[in-house]
Amino acid sequence: MNDILVPIAPGELIDKLTILRLKSERIDDPAKLKNVRHEQEVLTRVADKAMEKGPELSALWEELYQINADLWVIEDDIRHCEAAGDFGPEFIRLARAVYVTNDRRADVKKRINLLLGSAIVEEKSYVDHGAG
Repeated sequence: MNDILVPIAPGELIDKLTILRLKSERIDDPAKLKNVRHEQEVLTRVADKAMEKGPELSALWEELYQINADLWVIEDDIRHCEAAGDFGPEFIRLARAVYVTNDRRADVKKRINLLLGSAIVEEKSYVDHGAG
């Protein structure tokens, strides 16, 4: 099969790369790790050709990595609660943390897109939960 090539906003590409970085750091299964690293290499080459990494972009890139690292932990914790059948206050706190953290993630991705003058800018539209 040929690769499917589609236009993508830089914030989306960087988001994907930060997630692949997390996977490469946290996945132990050799077969999965091989796939993750291959995808990471392919997309890193695309990013390197498409974007010049200045200090402002580097800071946003790292901020997005940290947000995705937070989400990774939140998602793991919420799955532990679910597996234990614990749907009490901690589960509710974690469920809320998912959307609050995802809102932060969307904000950083948008800031990246605006910084780089992207023609594609992802928009989100949700009820304001009062966290921002």
